Amino acid sequence: MNNGAPNQGLRGIIDIISKFKDDTVNLRHEVFDLRAKNEIPGTDYDIYISSGGPGSPLESENEPWENSFFSLLDDLQFYNQQHDLKKYVFLICHSFQLACRKYQLGTVAPRKSNAFGIFPVTLTEHGLQDAVFSGLPNPFYAVDSRDWQVIDPDNTIVSKPGSDILAIEKERKHVDLERCIMSIRFSNEIVGTQFHPEADAAGMRGYLLNDERKESIIATHGEQKYEDMLRSLEDPQRILLTQTAVLPNFLTTAAEAYKKA
Repeated sequence: MNNGAPNQGLRGIIDIISKFKDDTVNLRHEVFDLRAKNEIPGTDYDIYISSGGPGSPLESENEPWENSFFSLLDDLQFYNQQHDLKKYVFLICHSFQLACRKYQLGTVAPRKSNAFGIFPVTLTEHGLQDAVFSGLPNPFYAVDSRDWQVIDPDNTIVSKPGSDILAIEKERKHVDLERCIMSIRFSNEIVGTQFHPEADAAGMRGYLLNDERKESIIATHGEQKYEDMLRSLEDPQRILLTQTAVLPNFLTTAAEAYKKA
């Protein structure tokens, strides 16, 4: 979903897949460039991870690549309805926002200001019970980078079997704004996060130390926020813990299903 833009997220996803160890599952990956080349996989894969990306999640409506993406989600859901051995899907940031719009699970809207940094994320009661967040405290810390957000969840739709809000934005008592949705389980096999569970300390440090990005972050968020982000990277209970939990938990769930089969 990066549309040709430099993307640390894709590297992080591939790194997690490469490190995932399971004695009974031979895990191999392939990358598809959806937005730039309209490359789309079929339903013959077992696990799908769709990355974040730049730009508005609203302006792509009816674009060929978005239609391809939505058709794939429909095909995978139909497949899962027809088969006992399911296909598993994880949606990150931009992909998550698109899915929320597709399924009408809230309002996708621009933020008042850009959110960028390492922030606490609060698990809901459903999130505390969900295997994808196993091993994380509440709240836990994650990399957040967005100009858009999902708010005003439709509780009637979200409460359908298999669909739950798993996490929400940190509480900001001094700001009179609704807390956005940070994670939704769309079905038993499809889950997504607004934050970046693939982000790692080394990649974030390299990103932050780039001179051009450093100046941009300080100009937008201030020098103290920039220094806080660098210090936060040293804490093993923050994004390192999230990186080694969320996507590996998702992969483990899929691997266990295939082992049982």
